[in-house]
Amino acid sequence: MFESMAISDPPAFNPPLDSAGPDGTGPASTGPRRLILVRHGESQGNVAREAAESSGSERIDIDLRDPDVPLSDLGRDQAAALGGWLAELPDSDRPTEVWSSPYVRARQTAIEALAAAGLPLPIRTDERLRDRELGVLDLLTSAGVRNRFPEEAQRRRWLGKLYYRPPGGESWADVALRLRSFLGDLTRADSGGRALVVCHDAVILLFRYVLENLDEDGLFALARAGSIRNASVTVLELQPDGWHAVIENYDDYLARFGAAPAAHPGGQEGLHG
Repeated sequence: MFESMAISDPPAFNPPLDSAGPDGTGPASTGPRRLILVRHGESQGNVAREAAESSGSERIDIDLRDPDVPLSDLGRDQAAALGGWLAELPDSDRPTEVWSSPYVRARQTAIEALAAAGLPLPIRTDERLRDRELGVLDLLTSAGVRNRFPEEAQRRRWLGKLYYRPPGGESWADVALRLRSFLGDLTRADSGGRALVVCHDAVILLFRYVLENLDEDGLFALARAGSIRNASVTVLELQPDGWHAVIENYDDYLARFGAAPAAHPGGQEGLHG
C-alpha cells in the first residue's frame, strides 16, 4: 500500500541573499536583487489588432511575423519617455544590466530607451523572453477564434488560460517554464544587482507568478486587476522573505515626457502582447 502524501506548493524562487563565493572569501553571485520589468511600447500589431477587433473582423491585418512587428510612432515616443524616466533614477536604482525579448518591438524599446537615458549598457536578448506563441490562433481576433475554431474556444474555457495550449502554440504554463529556466541562468550569472528586462504583457505577469510563488487564482487576480500597459514599469525586489512587487504597472511618467499611455490588452487568444 502506498502512503498518502500531502500536496504542497512549489518552493518560491528565492536565491540566498548571502553566501560564500567559490574561494570562501566573499559573497557568491546570486543574480539581480531587483528586476525592472517593462512591456514594450505600443506596436503596429497592437494598433492593427485594435482596429480588427473594433470592426468585427476575424483576422488582424498585418503582413509580418510576430517576431518582426515594430513599434508604432507612439511606441517610439513611449520608449524615449522610458529613457527619460530611467535617466531620472538615482545611480543606486538604475539598471546595471539589460535583457530583452528578441522580438523587434521589445528590442526597439530597449534600444531607444537606453539611448534617451544615456546609459551605455549592452542589450542581451534571450528567446525565453519572447511573447507567448499562439499556433493556429495566430493573428485571429476573438471573433475569428470563436468562428473558425469553436472547439478550441470551448477547450480553452474548460482548461483555463494557465493550462490551455492552442495547437502549435504555448500555454501560460509553458511560458512560466521557460522563465524558470531564464531565472536560473540569471541567478548563476555574475550580476550587478539590477536588471532591466523588456518583454511582453503575459511574460511580466508570469514573472510575478514564478517569483512571488503565486497559485492559479493569484495569477488571475493580477490579470483581472488591469492589463499591463505599453511601456509600463513593474519592479520586483528580492527581500529577506522573498520577491515583492514594489512598483506595479507604472506609466504615469509618460505624460511628463510628452507620450500618451496605451493599454492594448493582449490576454485574448490570437492577440499578441
